[in-house]
Amino acid sequence: MPTPNFAEVPHEVVRWSIDTQTSFDEFQARYEAAVPAVDLDRIAQLRAEHASWDAVLADAARSAPHGFLRFWSTDVGGLMRLAGHRGSCAAYLMGNHTIAERMYRHDPAVMLYAPLRTAIHEDRQGITRFSIDRPSTRFASFGDPDITAVGLELDRKVVNLLKVLDVPVPAALTASVAQD
Repeated sequence: MPTPNFAEVPHEVVRWSIDTQTSFDEFQARYEAAVPAVDLDRIAQLRAEHASWDAVLADAARSAPHGFLRFWSTDVGGLMRLAGHRGSCAAYLMGNHTIAERMYRHDPAVMLYAPLRTAIHEDRQGITRFSIDRPSTRFASFGDPDITAVGLELDRKVVNLLKVLDVPVPAALTASVAQD
């Protein structure tokens, strides 16, 4: 019997790990150019001005040419080299606050997965990969069709971003997104 102050929600998550077919440094540069850093000063300014949500939407559309912004990043590989590891790895939080709002209105707990966590890393064979949990598998766990629909939209946006980044998108990935 469930306890009223506790919920346990098991869910399956699908991780996409895509060969970028380029070097770590090259892909990281392309990714960071295509997914610009969020301008926190600009967001603070909009808040101070009590800007309308329409102004926030317009600002985000200008700031995120491919739908996503970088909210955080770290050089994991640099730190792990201190432990003797060789591969490069950078971790990111990538998202769009205006897209997140469309889920937040239904359940603020979606912020557990928004922004999306991504990694650019070299695998054991030295292949540079872009890895991300499929957004729809994260957001479907909330059991709300409106949140799930945004998760599916994010799947398509990630696939589009890969195309912008000139990454050969595996046919299976394109097909799985097209089915939704």
